[in-house]
Amino acid sequence: MAIGKSIPMLDSVARVTGAVPYAINLKLPDMLFAKVLRSPFPHARIVKLDASAAEQLPGVVAIVTAADFDSGKPELVYGFQIKDQPIVARAQVRYVGEPVALVAAETAEIAEAALALIDVKYEELPAVYDALAAVQPDAPVLHEAYADNCFVHAKLRHGDVEAGFADADEIIEETFTSPVAQQTSLEPHVALAQWSDGRLTVWTAAQAPFGVRRVLAGIFGLAPETVRVIVPPLGGGYGGKGHVRIEPLVAALAWKVNGRPVKLALTRAEEFVTVTKHAARITIKSGVKRDGTFTARQVTIHWNGGAYADASPGLVPAGMARSVGPYRIPMVRVDSYGVYTNLPPAAAYRGAMSSQTTWAYESHMDAIAHRLSLDPLEFRLKTLLRSGESFATGETLHAVYFAECLQAAASGLGWSEPRKEASAGSLRRGRGLAVMMKSTIATSKSQCRLSLSADGRVTLYTSTVARGHGAHTAMAQIVAASLGVRLDRVSVVGPDTALTPFDATTSASRSTHMMGNAIRDGARQLKQKLLEAAVPLLEHSPDELTADDGYVSVVSQPDSRIAYANVLRRNGFESLDAQGEFQTKGGLDPETGQGIATPHWHQGAGACEVEVDTDTGKVKVLRYHAASFAGRVVNPRLAELQNNGNVIFGMGPALFEEVIIDNGQVINANLSDYMIPSFLDVPIELGSDTLESDADEFHGIGEMTLPPVAPAIANAIEDAVGVRLRALPITAEKVLRALRDKTK
Repeated sequence: MAIGKSIPMLDSVARVTGAVPYAINLKLPDMLFAKVLRSPFPHARIVKLDASAAEQLPGVVAIVTAADFDSGKPELVYGFQIKDQPIVARAQVRYVGEPVALVAAETAEIAEAALALIDVKYEELPAVYDALAAVQPDAPVLHEAYADNCFVHAKLRHGDVEAGFADADEIIEETFTSPVAQQTSLEPHVALAQWSDGRLTVWTAAQAPFGVRRVLAGIFGLAPETVRVIVPPLGGGYGGKGHVRIEPLVAALAWKVNGRPVKLALTRAEEFVTVTKHAARITIKSGVKRDGTFTARQVTIHWNGGAYADASPGLVPAGMARSVGPYRIPMVRVDSYGVYTNLPPAAAYRGAMSSQTTWAYESHMDAIAHRLSLDPLEFRLKTLLRSGESFATGETLHAVYFAECLQAAASGLGWSEPRKEASAGSLRRGRGLAVMMKSTIATSKSQCRLSLSADGRVTLYTSTVARGHGAHTAMAQIVAASLGVRLDRVSVVGPDTALTPFDATTSASRSTHMMGNAIRDGARQLKQKLLEAAVPLLEHSPDELTADDGYVSVVSQPDSRIAYANVLRRNGFESLDAQGEFQTKGGLDPETGQGIATPHWHQGAGACEVEVDTDTGKVKVLRYHAASFAGRVVNPRLAELQNNGNVIFGMGPALFEEVIIDNGQVINANLSDYMIPSFLDVPIELGSDTLESDADEFHGIGEMTLPPVAPAIANAIEDAVGVRLRALPITAEKVLRALRDKTK
């Protein structure tokens, strides 16, 4: 049985030898190189744009400006859900770094030189950078269609919140903030495009190939099938490569040169003005009885969406549902606002919106526990939701293991055991924990194709993107187990919209659940075809046959069997194919937030021990133990790596990651000034558990152990030194300032 085994990644040798064919390394014959002229102002009118000098530079092949879209074909403005973003700015720029003109040249150096020759004059306009400031009456308006700068307002209404607060013994209200951050995948955004006979082919580092295809087809007025999107393995994504990023830019340049391929690869600095994590301001107010029973909760969130809506219209409602927390709360009211500002567009960030919301409600849980003099673990265990109970959206929960995840994390840390070393000198130790809940896409579909060849090999065609997390390995294991073949007889063909069937996206921790079930469906159909093809060979009806271990056998006579390959050969078949599909349906009422938020809730927890230096404010995470619920684990080793990798990743936004912005200008747009975790930051002891159930179903674990990291650390800091931090990241300076304020 291939499922449940720690199989090495299919491309493990290629990864350690550097042979993985990343898009950044792709070269095509006669290829041109693209560069982007970007706005130096956060908000301004374009009063002059003259590219004539740049066009005369030897080696420049094409320049694209807004004038190229004057006929309306192709369209200048696009958007994944709200069409508000121009390929290049026409009359107005709305953030520092917005594309103003595009250049394609024989070399990257020539294209870069051409940028300096494009003459642009601007008239500066008032700008706004904070989401709360942007919704004030006197704020500058970024888009005429949204006079209050709020482009989405998601609401959750469950019960009478005011009555709940009136019934409370204690009411605790706090505000938590998360700053702008960057996904910082090691491979930057890169895409190539080429037109041929009215058809467009794009090679891109993207997480949603069919989403890219849809948007590009809309821009250029094409039937979707005339746009081919090919996605090589990604060097990381973390949500930043979800939806549409630079593909419209490179496709527009390729359209203008008409025939030659064009490649655009962003610099690290350009990454920081292409996509970011949503900055968030979350005010959470809870009513509780003295025994820790909740009576009500109200949450207000302002998400900084940046200058264009991008993925936010879908993410802001998701953040709304996730902000409540996995607790038994009878009365709930949530208002979640997506707001335009003069910052780069924001999108998903590894567990989209969950890190920000978990930071708020899990820090808040400890504040309540302290107010009521309750043990943080026992308080949570008392109020965590269980299977069969109803959530604030009105949906009945199933396969719920929040409490088990939290207990596993606490036990792994040794929560009930004495600390190994007593605090000494300026060093103080403390422990903290946190639990999270996350929805995945409510209405979604995944398809695959399975092809069994006459030599007995099986090929899986899937649009699930390989981005370093082992998805293709897990899919191959599911194929082998579902079809009854050896794993070494399975190969995987990755995303190519001309070859691989539809998949919504490789994100939201959905792939193992969605594509895994699509594979199971395809395997059932393929097995049925094998049984029917074997009828004349074994002289029994399909109901009397079974397919497993590479053979079709007679149920009553197991020794009477025939290999899959021989079934095909003796029937004269070159191959047998089957297409599998799995889809979910749900959704929330836009006025009440009632309905089905997700096919299943993702669940994870973490517990840690930290050491705080009261002289410097420096925080060191000594031990961390994580836990996630997987339903059924496909590959234990890869699941462990995913859990532990999430913790290490999560330490960045918890302790030091923040995009520093001065008047709209990013001033730390490099990996020297913008710090990400290194091996020196990894806890001395790092462990994790992946919980399973008896049900034969897959649950996502891709991001489950990341959101608890920041609140667990903050809770441990308060346990150690008695100060509560409510603004990320938790830098040494903030800790030291809080300690000094405490002693005043």
